[in-house]
Formats: sequence, C-alpha cells, structure tokens
Amino acid sequence: MTKEIQVKSVLNKTKKRDKWFLDDYTFNPYSSCSFNCLYCYIRGSKYGFNLEQSLSVKTNAIELLDKQLANRAKKKQYGIIVLSSVTDPYLQIEKKYRLTQQALEVIHKHKFPVHIITKSDMIVRDFELLKEIERDAILPSDLPQLKKGVIISFSFSTIQDEVAKIFEPGATLPSKRLLTLQNTINQGFFTGVSLMPLIPYISDTSEQLHQSFSLFKKIGIDYIFPATITLFGNGKADSKTLMLNAIKKHYPELIEKYEKFFTANNTQMPNYYQVAFRKKMNDLCKLYELNNNILIAAANKKGV
Repeated sequence: MTKEIQVKSVLNKTKKRDKWFLDDYTFNPYSSCSFNCLYCYIRGSKYGFNLEQSLSVKTNAIELLDKQLANRAKKKQYGIIVLSSVTDPYLQIEKKYRLTQQALEVIHKHKFPVHIITKSDMIVRDFELLKEIERDAILPSDLPQLKKGVIISFSFSTIQDEVAKIFEPGATLPSKRLLTLQNTINQGFFTGVSLMPLIPYISDTSEQLHQSFSLFKKIGIDYIFPATITLFGNGKADSKTLMLNAIKKHYPELIEKYEKFFTANNTQMPNYYQVAFRKKMNDLCKLYELNNNILIAAANKKGV
C-alpha cells in the first residue's frame, strides 16, 4: 500500500554538477519505485524485495518545492533540476497524485530548466507544459551551449521486451518506450538515451549494441550515455543477489561468469572489461555519429 508522508525538504542542491546529467538540483516527489528493476542501486533492506510495496508519496512536496524555488530564484541561483535522481518521475501512481505534473508547473512558475530521466511513456501528458518551460526557463550562465530549458533522457538497459520483462518487470516495455522516444523527438525536444546499465553478455554483445545504436541513430536522438553495471549487497533484497538469481534462472550458461565477477566484495565488472567497454562505446559513437556528451550535442544542434 502506498504511504503518504511529509518531508522537510524536496529540492536538493548537488555539490558538483554531474558531467553527464548536468544536475544543479534534484527533485524526487516519490520514494522507492514500482518499476522494480533488479539492478537498481537503491535496492536493499530499506525498501525490501518488492520496491512497489515501499512506495511513498511526499504529500507536501509541491508546497515545499514552491518555497524552495522561490528562495533560489530570489537569489538568482538558477540551475538545471533533474527529475528524478533516485526514482522515476512517471510511476503509475503519478496518474493519481500528479506530483510530477504539479512540480513542472511550479518549476515553470519560477523559470527553472529541467532534465527529465524516465523509463515511462507517461511523459507525453506533459508535453505542452514542458514546451512552456523550454520557452521561459532561465539557463545557467556557465552553460552557453544550451539554448532551451528542457532535456529529456529515456533510460534503457535493453531494447528487447523479453529481456526487460526479466530485469525491469514493472517498467514500460522498451517497444513502447521507443515509440515515446520517437514522439518526443518529433515534438522538437532535446532528447537522448541513458543506456545504463547495459547487462553483461546479454545487452552488451556486439550484435545487441549494433542493433541498439543503429536504431537510436535512425530515431534521431541527440546524445547517448552507455554505462556498464554496478551491483551492490549480498542480502536477499540487494541488487547483486537479485541479479545473480535472475541470471541463474534465465541465463544459467552465464552464472559462472557472473559469480566470478561479482564476488562478495566486488560490485563492478573487472578493469579489463571496463577498458574494453569504454573503447567499444567510443567506437560505436563514432561509427553511428552519436554524441556521448550533452553539451557537445547541444553545441552541434541548431536551435538548442
């Protein structure tokens, strides 16, 4: 059952702007996540095995956001707000509570730019509101490459529905996500793909990568962020445990490799894999002429 909670703050100022997502601020109207991705870094005993059962709604989020943004705007501390950093802003409960939609209205009121990161197709509901934000946002003065106030990133770990059903069972299927991605681009938004985390030996094979990159190129994305996987914890609700159990069940031929890489103390793939991965991604970006940096992509795009 979804909990309704009161919080003391909802707008978080980041210590350092991330070079990928350009977050000056983060805002999360919900806590936990119904998409239940097995690899998610927020997993653990705090939220339990089924993340959906620990969903919380911050009922005073909009009132707090209005006050906090008013204060920042008064001081002219404009910056990019990322929705959301630890959960998707378009969970199914958004249909009932509309906190993301209301937050976007407040963000527009105070003229802040936004970067939305989502696995959902629900974002189409807010296209007109996002266009208003894009038109009116006051952009950070130290990012002259950006010309509009909205960045939209769609997150994928795979473009295959059958794979996604295993590893991200509550999320919008990739096939629907891809249609929404195309729709978003058609609407003229500055749009890209967060291709993270790629799943070793499943969605990071040469065949799958070429399929993904060629499809994203055809769709017309502005940028792409490929990243490999990080798994934490050995408890029954932790991402490492859940992923290893899923590999053992659905890809038994890979379990020996996974258990070798993700031992009790290892959270990441080995260094040689990381080096090869970075080279492969750079080569693919060059081959398909895709930017892996938002600012470079923005500088190269007319009207953005």
